Amino acid sequence: MKHAVGISLGSSERDKKAELELFGETVVIERRGVDGDVEKAAALFEELDGQVDALGVGGIDLWVQMGEHRFALKAAQKMVKNVHQTPVVDGTGLKMTLERNSAQVLVDELGADYRSGRVLHTVAVDRYGLALGFFEIGYETVCGDLMFSVGIPLPIRSLRGLHILGRALVPIIARLPIDVLYPTGEKQDEIIPKFTKYYEWATVIAGDCHYIKRHMPDDLSGKVIVTNTTTPKDMELFRERSVKYVMTTTPVLNGRSFGTNMLEAAMTAVAEKNRPLTFEELDAMLDELNLKPTMHTLNVSN
Repeated sequence: MKHAVGISLGSSERDKKAELELFGETVVIERRGVDGDVEKAAALFEELDGQVDALGVGGIDLWVQMGEHRFALKAAQKMVKNVHQTPVVDGTGLKMTLERNSAQVLVDELGADYRSGRVLHTVAVDRYGLALGFFEIGYETVCGDLMFSVGIPLPIRSLRGLHILGRALVPIIARLPIDVLYPTGEKQDEIIPKFTKYYEWATVIAGDCHYIKRHMPDDLSGKVIVTNTTTPKDMELFRERSVKYVMTTTPVLNGRSFGTNMLEAAMTAVAEKNRPLTFEELDAMLDELNLKPTMHTLNVSN
């Protein structure tokens, strides 16, 4: 039996433990939230080093991956600096493989009405693979990186614009403190409606669940949400707002979807290579396991 633990800067109320079978091997996957306490997270990473088969970083990324370019997030890297034995992953590998296929899976699952449409990506540089997939199938796109990260109501509408933004801002963002980069602790439960016209414009709203919830309006009638790390409470919030479908980019276990970092940690544990897996290795494993995003119908009448 393998054991993979994800340590998240998010709320401990979202903690969960489940078993997953991969290639005939049982993997216990476990999420531990630290309610925004960076020092506690660092201590847990150090404590579990060498005690489990893989570690996942949740609530923040170790890296921002944009095409061939990779930028280290300094604050996140400091949290894992004392991990020397256990492989550590942050979900970037699955964001560039599993999530990149999400747009095509959405079309395959929902049919002709969704072969074209409009997608709002809350923070596309955080989930570049997911954004790239929608660009590739021809969706009209708004990337809300400036809105959702720094509050500037300036949409990015092209892949070229996203690349320009990434090259200009990511090296700066990579040096910012964690609490500036991502909602942590109690902030993850705050909903402050904002940028409503872009939510209303979109057919599909895609991105990290916390970012989507943070500024969503009360009415999301008929929308499709593409996200992950959902809890039953998250699903109820979407249902109350008349969301039609939610597609989770990772499988649902015991009523919730775990983050990409958790699933990647589980796959890393089973692979037994004692290092993070390459994109090619993850792709091959995903194909063999036939893992793909999961569609959930919330309001069929919309």
